[in-house]
Amino acid sequence: MVLSGGMVKEGYYFGLPTLALGAAALLLRWTVFGVILFCLAAFVFYFFRDPERIIPTDAGVVVSPADGRVVVVTDEENAGRPGKRISIFLAIWNVHVNRSPAAGTITSLKYCPGKFAAAMRESASANNEQNVITLTTDAGEITFKQIAGLIARRVVCWKKSGDRVARGERIGLVRFGSRADLWLPRDSELLVKVGDLVKGGSSVVAYWPPRAKSTQPRAQKQVSSEENLSTAGKRT
Repeated sequence: MVLSGGMVKEGYYFGLPTLALGAAALLLRWTVFGVILFCLAAFVFYFFRDPERIIPTDAGVVVSPADGRVVVVTDEENAGRPGKRISIFLAIWNVHVNRSPAAGTITSLKYCPGKFAAAMRESASANNEQNVITLTTDAGEITFKQIAGLIARRVVCWKKSGDRVARGERIGLVRFGSRADLWLPRDSELLVKVGDLVKGGSSVVAYWPPRAKSTQPRAQKQVSSEENLSTAGKRT
């Protein structure tokens, strides 16, 4: 859950006790230990930051579910359906709040226990602990995952099956370094490549128009986050 002040509540849970211990250490003249704890508290507050994002309003765009670097773009089947997968690696310095890639209804939310291998590894998509979220949109179904990593040991989703979400809406958090996967049907048009840096909720990663509208392909370019945007994704 997000609180005011640009930080999720977990930041207070982890940061304030560390800050208090640092203050106690300084009072006891354990200067080095106190400074280390203050630095650790500062890092925790930074890690759990939650900046506002400007959400694209163009019809048919799909936004990144997470901040980070695109490490995989590949063809992949999902439950027998041909499609494409984008994998995003979240380094420990990235914002770790996850956002919905499109507007729709969460029709399935499944927690899958698993390993805690390094999130950079390809095997992490299938074998690591994760939440698998299926979202039904006006264009059809897409799937995205919150995946734990070597350091990230907990995936948290603030939504439940049946919830309606807006494009770019905050949906959860993965703690301390992780991975996010996004699966789209074959007829979608991907607009990112391996190595691209993306921001959750604002970077357009694909174009997949509603079924009732034309599916004429767009030019292969990523929509600028500074053009034709409007503020959305308000805190809940």
